[in-house]
Amino acid sequence: MSRVKGGVTTKKRKKKIFKMAKGYRLGRKNLYRHATEQVDKSLQYSYRDRRKRKSVFRSLWITRINAASRLNGLSYSQLMNGLKKAGICVDRKILADLAVFDMNTFSRLAEVAKNQLVISDPNLSCPAAGSSSSDTLSKSEVNSVA
Repeated sequence: MSRVKGGVTTKKRKKKIFKMAKGYRLGRKNLYRHATEQVDKSLQYSYRDRRKRKSVFRSLWITRINAASRLNGLSYSQLMNGLKKAGICVDRKILADLAVFDMNTFSRLAEVAKNQLVISDPNLSCPAAGSSSSDTLSKSEVNSVA
């Protein structure tokens, strides 16, 4: 049986690492041991940050929506609560885009949210929040009012 030498395989493996290490500084681009360590770490960073990017963008959208909603006299939580009560299902990405590029539409949405918020005495219960039946009108009372 003849001897098998691994030159081709070794060269292929090293070439792959050096290709991924392109653009690194000093020995990290041309010394194999340093290059493999840095490439491994870089792949860990990229895996982690692909997941982290989603939360970073969500916090950016929330910051933009909060700034624009405060210009319209609402806080972020009040705006989102009002939109939810109004039945408007617009995600944060779209709201942030509207806040930056189309302030008129965002202002109209803020007005809708503001109209949905009921400013009342905190001691009073809200009929929508599952209050007792004495707070709501019966069918006969609704017919007599109409």
